[in-house]
Amino acid sequence: MSVCNNNRAIYEHNKLSENLRRLWMEHVLWTRAFLVSKIFNLGDLDAVTARLLRNPTDMANVLTPYYGSDAAKRFELLFREHLLIAADLVEAAKEGDAAAVQEQRNKWYANADAITDFLVSINPCWSKNVWQSMFYDHLKMTENEAVQLLKGQYEQSIVQYDEIQKEALKMADYMTEGTIRQTKK
Repeated sequence: MSVCNNNRAIYEHNKLSENLRRLWMEHVLWTRAFLVSKIFNLGDLDAVTARLLRNPTDMANVLTPYYGSDAAKRFELLFREHLLIAADLVEAAKEGDAAAVQEQRNKWYANADAITDFLVSINPCWSKNVWQSMFYDHLKMTENEAVQLLKGQYEQSIVQYDEIQKEALKMADYMTEGTIRQTKK
């Protein structure tokens, strides 16, 4: 590989990493904004929700050159479902409906499994166990954050959000590394 081609590969790797890190951070940022707006009945809920729901499309756009439009669209739909289930879970928790909370939690974890299965089906460099572990951690922490906000445990929710950000960056880096490894094969 020539120096120029190597520099191009490094540039592409860095660009993918930057895009995925930004998008995963936006995902958790707008999720937190949604939680706050939903729990406290803020007037910006519709605008925040619309911005949050743009994230799956933005992610699909980044994934399209690597996996094709059909795979990117499938990821977009699964990830949008992830967000919509989370919204239903928050609503059930806000209403104090334990049965509905459990139903939505079950759907949320099933969706995480579907995302995991899909991701490993399009990239053999990704491990099902790694993706599943990261998604389950993400769901657990996000639910903890929502509960903390509902209970008025604001400092704890901020500490939890810091952990969610770290997990999001791990997910972005894992997605980047697997994509780069696959394109080198």
